[in-house]
Amino acid sequence: MAQLQASSDPASRVRSSFDRQSIMALLGAGLDVVEPGRVDIVLPYRADLCQQNGFLHAGISTTIADSAGGYAAYTLFEPGEDVLTSEFKMNFLAPAKGDRYVASGRVVKPGKRLSICQVEVHAYEGEQATLCVIGLLTAVRVTPR
Repeated sequence: MAQLQASSDPASRVRSSFDRQSIMALLGAGLDVVEPGRVDIVLPYRADLCQQNGFLHAGISTTIADSAGGYAAYTLFEPGEDVLTSEFKMNFLAPAKGDRYVASGRVVKPGKRLSICQVEVHAYEGEQATLCVIGLLTAVRVTPR
């Protein structure tokens, strides 16, 4: 199998990496906004991703928030570098009920090794948004060997 070449275009690198992330495909999540220091991931409502009360499961919320934050940091990395999460702290503010969910990651403090990102998950019912999750994530810059 041919080795994928990193593009110098951060949005292309994010989209290429995202396409290889099988968990996002399994969930049915997709990229929306990809710009330097910011990434939004959209997840349409699916009953099988909800907990017993019909709200998006906390594990699913944190999964899309984790990827949004990590990819936000990744947009600022050099070709050939990759990203891992070393820690995150999420606060759940409201039940996640809607027809779609948007996880947003934004770099607050970029670094040579560690980048700090703010992450949020909003539940949308039509155009009405409810902030459900807010958190901080530490992304680690790695160079695969």
